[in-house]
Amino acid sequence: MSQVILTESAAQRVQTLISMEGKPNLMLRLGVSGGGCSGFQYNIELDDKTNEDDVVSEQHGVKLVVDQTSLEILDGTMVDFVEDLMGASFQFKNPQATSTCGCGSSFSV
Repeated sequence: MSQVILTESAAQRVQTLISMEGKPNLMLRLGVSGGGCSGFQYNIELDDKTNEDDVVSEQHGVKLVVDQTSLEILDGTMVDFVEDLMGASFQFKNPQATSTCGCGSSFSV
């Protein structure tokens, strides 16, 4: 089965964002769209709805939603949340990406 891995750090950040929104039924939606400087771009948002082609998993207390098409490109990807001197951001480690851009949110396969 295709899978995206959410680290505990990423899950904690998502839980914080959900509680800030005040809507406990929100889920983390991860997807891929065409564009960005390398061909594909990661999309990450909070959502309270699922679609027919969505795959839902629960990791570290967070529901993760990925549409079937994006899941093929994201299979094996680890989503992490990192805080350092440069700031705080979600980071993607995608084993299928053949190249990434400097910003880290765009890639090619």
